Amino acid sequence: MNIAGRLLQLFRWICRFNFGSFEKEEFKKFLRMGMIFALIIGVYWTLRPLKDAVFIQLVDRLHLPYAKTVSVIALLPLVMFYTKLLEKTSRERMLIILPAFYGVSVLCFSAIMLVAQGTAEQIAARSFLPFAATKVLGYLWYLFVESFGSLVVALFWAFASDSTEPTSAKRGFPMVVAIGQMGGIIFPYSIGGMPHRLSLSTDALSMAILGLLILLIIPLVRYFLRATPANLLTSFHGHNEKKEESGQEPGFLEGLKLMLRHRYLMGIFAANFIYEVVVTIFDFNFKVAAGAEYSGVALSNYLSIYGSSVNIVSLLCLLLGISNVTRFLGIGVALAAMPVIVGCALFGFLTINSLTFLFTLMVGSKAINYALNGPALKQLYIPTTPDVRFKAQAWIETFGSRASKEAGSMFNMLLAPLQSAFGAVVGRSHYLVLSGALGFPLLALWLVTAIFLGKTFRKAIDNKKVVC
Repeated sequence: MNIAGRLLQLFRWICRFNFGSFEKEEFKKFLRMGMIFALIIGVYWTLRPLKDAVFIQLVDRLHLPYAKTVSVIALLPLVMFYTKLLEKTSRERMLIILPAFYGVSVLCFSAIMLVAQGTAEQIAARSFLPFAATKVLGYLWYLFVESFGSLVVALFWAFASDSTEPTSAKRGFPMVVAIGQMGGIIFPYSIGGMPHRLSLSTDALSMAILGLLILLIIPLVRYFLRATPANLLTSFHGHNEKKEESGQEPGFLEGLKLMLRHRYLMGIFAANFIYEVVVTIFDFNFKVAAGAEYSGVALSNYLSIYGSSVNIVSLLCLLLGISNVTRFLGIGVALAAMPVIVGCALFGFLTINSLTFLFTLMVGSKAINYALNGPALKQLYIPTTPDVRFKAQAWIETFGSRASKEAGSMFNMLLAPLQSAFGAVVGRSHYLVLSGALGFPLLALWLVTAIFLGKTFRKAIDNKKVVC
């Protein structure tokens, strides 16, 4: 056995303790899948801090809720176009089209930021760039990054669940997430914080590197499909699953109709929705506090450190065996644990006010979601039809996710008028009281929904049937 084979065997032995035992080819499949996910997550978690930092510099930090609102409207035609592509294009081709589009677009943004960003003096000296144009650019950049997180990440998981059996996914998906966290640790700090460490005045260099990395997804996907045995690219099929009638072409609203038609899908939507609403409240307050203390590439660097920290904690959770909750106690327990954890976080948010605590709160909330809740929610799509996995999941994780963030953002819009009416301190106190009044009932509903989803999933797998 060569050195590479021995290393693979050693890594497989190590992973057995956290994720379970794998067949050799099965293990290699999830390693390849994990490499693709590491690249996607690494780019995404580097773009996210740049999204907020650039927007705050070009527009204003108190405009963040309005950007969330606009993103919901702007993503509607984008989801329409994405759904049409899914109807006419294979899953493999979609994993080429989207990275090609986003890679080239990020390279274009990097060139524009050489002119748009800079110190206050540099921006003021560029009389050829109107003030309104920088605001429009800030909104465009924000919407662009939001769409990347919605479409590319959702497409990857739709592809993963469509090419994995349930038993294999229970072991492999947490491992894929763990490998993905490595990208989320390395990329934000090394690439996102690079301009600050090099004393540059723009984030153009970071964006250029990210554009090239997105394009690298294409050859990795091709290698994955070429190297993985065909028998390991099959998905779950229940004996009650119906095939699509030939000649029937589902429309843009098919994903939404599927979601509204089935309680199971509505439950998945509710679990995503409530988490995003509560965490959007946390996130807005964290970004406002950070924007008051840092600016420009210094803010990009600070938020990049935050992004790396989230993925470090997520990886530690996985390495310490948090995925064993799903393996040994079931998906229902993993799903039900999240509203309890977020409830504790909400109590802390209402009682402690400091940037350091908000940093810790956001890192913990995001990390536990990626390490525990995320893999569990992805597995819920396994006992479903391909239409659900690609169309309904796209609605839930794109438009649905944006709608939940919009709901949280509409609530966040109350902060400014409350502070204007009652003063900064008293206005924020009223805002926090309303946060608790909204958050705790939603978390109770989430807990009930999580129990329902866990029971339905287990019954479907045990009976070898699709839920919908």
